Amino acid sequence: MGVRGTQNAGPGVIRVLSLDSLARLDRARRASGAASSRLPLPDGMTVPLGCDAVAVPARYGPLVLPRLPRLGCVYADRADWWWIVPSDSDVALDWPAPARYARGALVPDAEGVPELIRRADDSVPYTPPIPLYLALCRVTGTTPAWARPISA
Repeated sequence: MGVRGTQNAGPGVIRVLSLDSLARLDRARRASGAASSRLPLPDGMTVPLGCDAVAVPARYGPLVLPRLPRLGCVYADRADWWWIVPSDSDVALDWPAPARYARGALVPDAEGVPELIRRADDSVPYTPPIPLYLALCRVTGTTPAWARPISA
């Protein structure tokens, strides 16, 4: 049974929110105060599943690319490489350090917005998150969360 919150939707009407909805609202609230810019998607791209990004230090970028069966849009600056993934690709995934998950594909203001180095082959910008997660685990030497021993 999931945890649910309630929200008053008007006189006599109460709307029930799922835990996923509450978590999404909290993430949006926390992200709204940060000084950052959004990765600009190429013209003609659609984001039917929303848009987040995963960043890794630039030294890992070339090691990750050949391990992916499908690539979406990839961005790079001097410090990091960024992959566009569907929104909420961090739910139930513990992305391996030093990867960083950026909700809304928001990049902290630094030396500017990363440059698009690889455009997706179709109209959606996504790199599939599970293969990306596994590739990052492999190059960082991290055991995927679901394969780790459970401690009592």
